Amino acid sequence: MNRESLATYFDWLNTYFVDAGMNPALALALSTIINCILVAAIVTLLDILVRKTIVTGFRIFSSKTRTTYDNYLVKSNFPRFVAHFIPVGVIWYVEPLLFKGYPPISEFLLIAIDVYIVILSVLVFRSILRTTTNYLKTKEEYRDKPLESYVQVLMIFAWGIGLFLIISRLTGYEIKSLLTLGAASAALLLIFRDTILGFVASIQVTVNDIVRIGDWITFSKYGADGYVTEINLATVRVQNFDNTYTTIPTYSLTSDSFQNWRGMQESGGRRIKRSLFIKQGSVKFLTEAQIAELSKIELITEYLSEKQTEIDSHNSDKNADKSLPINGRNQTNLGVFRIYVENYLNTLSGINKDMFLMVRHLSPTTEGIPMEVYCFSKSKEWQDYEKIMAHIFDHLIAATPYFQLELFEKPTSTDLVSLKKN
Repeated sequence: MNRESLATYFDWLNTYFVDAGMNPALALALSTIINCILVAAIVTLLDILVRKTIVTGFRIFSSKTRTTYDNYLVKSNFPRFVAHFIPVGVIWYVEPLLFKGYPPISEFLLIAIDVYIVILSVLVFRSILRTTTNYLKTKEEYRDKPLESYVQVLMIFAWGIGLFLIISRLTGYEIKSLLTLGAASAALLLIFRDTILGFVASIQVTVNDIVRIGDWITFSKYGADGYVTEINLATVRVQNFDNTYTTIPTYSLTSDSFQNWRGMQESGGRRIKRSLFIKQGSVKFLTEAQIAELSKIELITEYLSEKQTEIDSHNSDKNADKSLPINGRNQTNLGVFRIYVENYLNTLSGINKDMFLMVRHLSPTTEGIPMEVYCFSKSKEWQDYEKIMAHIFDHLIAATPYFQLELFEKPTSTDLVSLKKN
């Protein structure tokens, strides 16, 4: 129906009341109210019908297609928001005719309709962004990307543009005039300081691949030690190992130092680096009887035999005086123990033999000689890793006395009581 026909109808009702002897002002008010009620009823019914038709149509269409994008469109209320445009368009079309006799009310309603259309447009845009985000999260290559950060940035821009349009419509100022207001720009920069920093940080995090969703990070400054569960524009959410959550400002990922364990998780193993502190006074040269006794230990039988043959040949060539053990070359209990530990590590199925493996002495300390075990476990899971490491050092602590070595530990109250009695 064109506007001329509608205008004729609205005028007919007013004319009918005037011809019936009603006061013209009252006739105009009554006809306007009746017309508003009629239009409101039609628009409400139209809104219900259009919304149900579009939503049902989308659901039927999405159920018959293989892609999931349209399914996410339905979940994000995209059809529902789109359906509202038709009733609003009808109101916008007939409103000037309804309030032709009341220009101020007509102008106010037109402004309200324009504001509603702007808000509705932003909501439609938001539903498209949410749909796109949810759809991309189903793709393997996007699951660890901070998509929420980009969505939030786009939504800030969308609401910013919408806000400028609404202010422009309400005040009559042009958009260009609003944007050139220095005070407004300064206020916006102040209000969105963290947002801007977060946006820049999100880009750096993505481009430089600093952190992904699912990474295990340790951020001592914020007390975070766990897996990244969410990266958005303002914060990074970390689930700690005690199931608590820590939120970290996104921009701190680029401005502060933290530890990302992804390299370990993607490698062939997790590093074991721990030391036994050997009491220095227990280190000594081995006698032939002691070597014979240690040869019963299967892991070093072959080594002791080959090494002693080499040493005896060297001492014979040098005519070393073996009346004193210090002369010539000799084996020590600490050196043999170090070889034993290395051979023992090579027998364990939980140790990755393709990665670096070493047993070494560190510089002596007041607590003894640190003998460090440096290797990598095959399993990178925390629980398995701790079991493997505990198994290794359980065995080594128990094996130390067989080599007549002592482990250092500070005296306890029991030691002091025993010393007093003696």
